[in-house]
Amino acid sequence: MEYSHRYHAYPTQEVVEGLEHHLNIHRQLYNHVRWDYTNSPEDDKPSEYDQNNKLPEWKRKWPVFAETHSKAAQATVARFHHNLTVLSELKEKGYTVGRLKRQAPSDYRSVTYNQSGFDLDEKRGHDKDAYVWFSKIGWMRIRYSRPIPDHASIKEATFKKEPTGEWFVTFSLETEDKHVPEKPAVESLTASNSVGIDLGILNYIHTSDGKTVDWIDLEDEYDRLCREQRKLSGKEEGSSNWETQRRKVAKARRHIQWKVLDYQHKLTTWLVKTYDAVFVEDLNVKEMLEQSHNARNKQDAAWRQFITLLEYKADLYGCHVVQVEAGGTTKECASCGVVTVKPIWVREHSCPSCGFETDRDANAAMNVLQRGFAELGLGWPESTPVETVTATDTARFESVSASHVIETGSLPS
Repeated sequence: MEYSHRYHAYPTQEVVEGLEHHLNIHRQLYNHVRWDYTNSPEDDKPSEYDQNNKLPEWKRKWPVFAETHSKAAQATVARFHHNLTVLSELKEKGYTVGRLKRQAPSDYRSVTYNQSGFDLDEKRGHDKDAYVWFSKIGWMRIRYSRPIPDHASIKEATFKKEPTGEWFVTFSLETEDKHVPEKPAVESLTASNSVGIDLGILNYIHTSDGKTVDWIDLEDEYDRLCREQRKLSGKEEGSSNWETQRRKVAKARRHIQWKVLDYQHKLTTWLVKTYDAVFVEDLNVKEMLEQSHNARNKQDAAWRQFITLLEYKADLYGCHVVQVEAGGTTKECASCGVVTVKPIWVREHSCPSCGFETDRDANAAMNVLQRGFAELGLGWPESTPVETVTATDTARFESVSASHVIETGSLPS
């Protein structure tokens, strides 16, 4: 299993100069790899292997490339070919794509060392600090907020400069399967140890067992971002004052992103630790954002990021996470299956066929749970009627505030 740990770095001014110097060299190398690929015949484009073999020749011809570590240079070549693969996959899916562009200094902000060329000293620091060494650059202190697990091996190390001017180090870790918690047997899943989740509009999530979690409040953060952006628009672009204000805008935007990410981390961790299986809708987020109404709130919700975190943590904690078809979950009755069309402003589900009544999002969450069981090839237990899992009285729903999740990292039991 592969995952990553990210740490805030605090390099000295001397090390910062080395980091920025190597960033610039790798940017030039990336652009040269792109140039070499673009100017090769259409029927004889070089592969990643071919261009790695050209590195020694390039280092002799352009000595600046010789300053890079061999593994880091290979990772830069791999980066270009990975980007090519992503474009190819998007094109196959019907998207209109262009070509990879030349990287400007403001675009290229990270360098990866693969397998060697770096070292981690956990004992050199004090309290929550550690030190990381990069070849031809030196040592720098990191805030060692969480130790690398004993059973994990470090495969890659990446340093990155954020638009705010701050530095971060990310370790790509690999853990053998024997150290990863085993997921419960599919046959053991029931309505009591599994949950369906509706990603809602009035609430961030609504669970099939009657919990609602509020949206995170970002109004103050957006007010701050708007103020900083107005100040930036009044500065001369490229001036020192403009650069100082640009970083303030970047920090305000980053604060919003981090607040959402922290919220999602705590919520997803609670879900995978509480349930043996979590079923969630497979949403077309791009299409939803293109709709005219409420686009900013949908983007703030970062539902695709939420689902990605769920899947990532499912492996860490031994939980099943399954995406199910999202279409019709709010219209279909969870009790009898009859489809009832209702506009978005109608927040109650009332089935004209069987009389089942509940909250609209609760009904959707229940449908997600049932579809999840079907996706795993399990029948819905006949001894478990819908009413025993979904509260029929909306006043009984347990509403949890976003601040409670942020402060405690959990939901009430």
